[in-house]
Amino acid sequence: MDRNIRTVDDVLKLLDDLFAPEADRWTTEAAAWWDDFYTNRSRPVPFFVAKPDESLASYLGRGLIAPGRALDLGCGPGRNAVRLASSGFQVDAVDLSPTAIGWAEERAREAGADIRFHCGDAFALTAAGLDGPYDLIYDSGCFHHLPPHRRISYLALLDRALAPGGHLGLTCFAAGAMGSELPDIDFYRQSRLHGGLAYTPESLRRIFSELTEVELRRMHDEPPDSPYFGEPFLWTALFRRSPAPPEGTTPAGATAAPKRQ
Repeated sequence: MDRNIRTVDDVLKLLDDLFAPEADRWTTEAAAWWDDFYTNRSRPVPFFVAKPDESLASYLGRGLIAPGRALDLGCGPGRNAVRLASSGFQVDAVDLSPTAIGWAEERAREAGADIRFHCGDAFALTAAGLDGPYDLIYDSGCFHHLPPHRRISYLALLDRALAPGGHLGLTCFAAGAMGSELPDIDFYRQSRLHGGLAYTPESLRRIFSELTEVELRRMHDEPPDSPYFGEPFLWTALFRRSPAPPEGTTPAGATAAPKRQ
């Protein structure tokens, strides 16, 4: 008889097990699934190209984000990590797949990019010494592969690792164009993620309501000869965390403690 549920982490891990061996990005089974996915580099997978997201290039070009410390979540073959490093960021990049990390390291060497890669669980970064604070957390395609309960872990990661005033850059499946539009509860009834979850702008704004929206739009459709990756079945979003209040002041809505006489 198992009576092991005591903490929130225990609940999250129990729910994780409902989806094994589908690709939920952090279990052993998921690592094997993604390793197999990345093994054949000649597969016609859009994001296998050695090009950064057009949205990331746009943020940089318009000065919406500036060089600092960056974390690339679910970095895959490293195309965005390389662009960030070449733009002056100090980059940490994490992915569950050893094959993806190996490919990303090759690209970084070819580009002369200094990137610290980590193969492992994106939600166990503190144990790996990748606990921030980061001026930019960039996620191109990780978030929509998470089962609903792991949004809790994702938001906790942002709360822990994103610096005050820092940005979250996100690319994920757009409802009506790519991904499953089933209600959250049905993923648990079927124990399947159906290849990834679709999101609406309203759902993204609700999930990331503690952050300030800078931009949320469909990704531009980039032609094959473009230097950038762009597929219109994706949302691109940039959110900003509130800056820290000036030293000696209290946040809005807070009450300062009375001074002792």
